[in-house]
Amino acid sequence: MSIKLRDVTARYAVLEIDDGGDYYTKESYVIKVGGQERISTNKALNYISGLKPETEYEIRLEKESGDLVEGVRFTTKKESITLNVKSLGAFGDGVHDDTVFIQAAIMACPKDGRVLLPAGKYCITNIFLKSGLNLELQKDAEILSVRDRELHPHFPGEIQTYDEKEEYYLGTWEGNPRPMFAGIICGLEVEDVHIYGEGCVNGNATKEDWWFEPKKMRTAYRPRTVFLKDCKNVTLAGITVMNSPCWTIHPFYCEGIKLFALNLTNPKDSPNTDGIDPESCRDVEISGVRFSLGDDCIAVKSGKIFMARKCGRPSEKIVISRCLMEDGHGAVTLGSEIAGGVKDLLVKDCFFRNTDRGLRIKTRRGRGKDSVLDEIIFQNIRMEKVKTPFTVNSFYFCDPDGKTEYVQSREAYPVDDNTPKIGRLYFKNIEAKDCSVAAMYCDGLPEEKIEEIRLEDIHISFDANADKPDVPIMSSGVGPCCKKGIYARNVKKFEMMNVRIEGCEGEDAVFEQVDELIRK
Repeated sequence: MSIKLRDVTARYAVLEIDDGGDYYTKESYVIKVGGQERISTNKALNYISGLKPETEYEIRLEKESGDLVEGVRFTTKKESITLNVKSLGAFGDGVHDDTVFIQAAIMACPKDGRVLLPAGKYCITNIFLKSGLNLELQKDAEILSVRDRELHPHFPGEIQTYDEKEEYYLGTWEGNPRPMFAGIICGLEVEDVHIYGEGCVNGNATKEDWWFEPKKMRTAYRPRTVFLKDCKNVTLAGITVMNSPCWTIHPFYCEGIKLFALNLTNPKDSPNTDGIDPESCRDVEISGVRFSLGDDCIAVKSGKIFMARKCGRPSEKIVISRCLMEDGHGAVTLGSEIAGGVKDLLVKDCFFRNTDRGLRIKTRRGRGKDSVLDEIIFQNIRMEKVKTPFTVNSFYFCDPDGKTEYVQSREAYPVDDNTPKIGRLYFKNIEAKDCSVAAMYCDGLPEEKIEEIRLEDIHISFDANADKPDVPIMSSGVGPCCKKGIYARNVKKFEMMNVRIEGCEGEDAVFEQVDELIRK
């Protein structure tokens, strides 16, 4: 049993409780700040608001019985001034356009200052961040995006520099430089930014506007609700982000991103509303986030082959912990735009519920030789009603050529500059209850087999009432199945230690072209 401060600023702290739980703690607790009760909680990660700058605090963690568990002391950081956006003219009435007033507060705020949005509904088009900003959305404060796309700035994808030797990339869409609308909250090459509070950022998308014909470019491609490009040391904590026009939070070519105790929610049928999509990012922490949305909860990306060859930026050193993923396609997805590769990814102490898949790897021929996925680790994961806990798909039929013979053929092609590679995938201490489709479905390339899959201390059980077949992976030739065990094809080394599968009505295990199979 331990508690840990994950983040401290002038106005809030993030406290992690580790009692062996995941997103939820095993017991209920009371958090007291300065002797006063602040939170009754059963969550591992807790956002604590209402703090004052340069003040020493003691946090005490007690059981509901009143027994002290542990305490921690800390001092909050300095704050120079507060600029209340209403003092600059913002209405916060849900009618007037408050964009210019909020932007003015951001630009006028000095170093170590705070821009404050008190309770109210603030209609905006887009706001742009600057370095050193502290932006607080207090409880019942809502940023509400205006839907009229004629009012939203749009970024071109590829811009030629004056020396005609290089390009500047600004807009992006599904891994390529394409025109896109600016993020509703947009950060471009900013550093040391905190966006926090108990308020909400509402992308305000509906099926009549942003979600209508979602793959069609109309002036530009759909905006992300939070878009960060070439940023360093940006933290989001506590806030809710909802109804995103497209991907909800999209860090692009960033370093040092921290996302703590967020609530990300989009309708189940909203198109491409991924929760968090770190693309070609390094040093990312995602912890204590609740996801309920219309696509993948977390989708780690690194662009398509053009950007990978131009910039060569993998996604690496990413830690995902204490999260609740529910009602999404994949809990944690790699791809499909991963031409730059993904390495050193750790997912731990999470709870997946009602997602189609747990791990979802999506790749294909054409992602390129730099698309190397390696050191992917899942441990201490609990799943409930996840249709297929583990999927690896090397034949994902995305893009206009996705169903061509080149992408979908199960015959071995020559290994060349277009061939991706999947390295080592490790899974340990995972329990998945009430699955319905398959325990694991892994389909590697015959010319570049998956390097290694290791399952250790895995318990999978099927829902006794499951009777609706479904497709485990999206590739040609893979049909619906129900209560199927492990399917693995084209793997160099497949190791299983203490693996139990209960309630399986299909093949218990099918291994095709697996070079080395180890069962213990």
